[in-house]
Amino acid sequence: MQIPQIKLRRALLVAGFVLLVMQIEGCYYMQAIRGHTDLMNRRRPVVEVIEDEESPDDLKAKLGLVQEARDFAVSELLLPENESYRSYADLERDYVVWNVFAAPEFSLEPKTWCYPVAGCVAYRGYFNEEAAEKLSAKLTGRGYDVTVGGVSAYSTLGRFSDPLLNTMMRWSDVDLVSTMFHELAHQKIYIKGDSAFNESFATAVADIGVERWLQKTEELDRLEVYHARKDLRRSMLELVRATRDKLNSLYEMEIDEQLMREKKRSFLDELSVAAQLVVDQDGGGVRNWLAAPLNNARLVSTNLYEGRVAAFRTILSDCENDMACFYQRTMAIADLQLEDRALELNALAD
Repeated sequence: MQIPQIKLRRALLVAGFVLLVMQIEGCYYMQAIRGHTDLMNRRRPVVEVIEDEESPDDLKAKLGLVQEARDFAVSELLLPENESYRSYADLERDYVVWNVFAAPEFSLEPKTWCYPVAGCVAYRGYFNEEAAEKLSAKLTGRGYDVTVGGVSAYSTLGRFSDPLLNTMMRWSDVDLVSTMFHELAHQKIYIKGDSAFNESFATAVADIGVERWLQKTEELDRLEVYHARKDLRRSMLELVRATRDKLNSLYEMEIDEQLMREKKRSFLDELSVAAQLVVDQDGGGVRNWLAAPLNNARLVSTNLYEGRVAAFRTILSDCENDMACFYQRTMAIADLQLEDRALELNALAD
């Protein structure tokens, strides 16, 4: 008689745990649903906003330019033709969501969260900054390195008609167009559970798109500035890669935790100083996005968006700059298992 009772108690405990998880996750999904619904309800067709006499002239000009770039994305970059970025929404705040990145104190492997549509990703997004900071404090209390960042763009991976947002309008024309290309690239190819692939692929498509767009519009001065900024970013990412290598070697050592903590802080502070020197030498007034204090989570978020861009550039070069071939080759790699995919991309980057 005792065995069934034990099984029953275990079943009740498991059921209670599952119910608790569902309640916790339910709170997260409810805020996501509310935030998404509010965003979608604020949409207005871009044409309507441009024709509205009360719309500011600078907003009209920006939206008109983006629509031209949106057409370019379809005709030249072979990105999806749909209603995404054909509407505009004013959220009346500076950011659309706030992303939380986390990594263990002595590891550069990001903490991941899993979702029904997007799969497992290396960040948690909130439509409310206070909620993001609350999760940050909780993870910090558990010993994680954490960083929280406001995000100005928003994507549902093509499940809905994503609008342009007021949070994006403060950017330069080039940054705005680049972000739109980036988000449309996610609609073209997206793999559940591989954030590094998805973000690096979208970043590569955005780079390719901006270069071709500026060449077609004959804005060569802007193209020169864009290349200078990319060169600066590549220089800083080389510093990041060198620091990641040192940290990975450090974390594999069997040494006292306090000594490891001190060495980690020394490596990260050296990275901040070296990055500031690169920024100062550039003289372009760019903000040092590697300024102290750095932690593992900051490096994780940087690597996601840029870590494998070189591999996708190689694919494009091998395809003699043909976008159809580029996507076909990329899809072939996307179909590989995670480990094989990583090996293939590493080989292409080298």
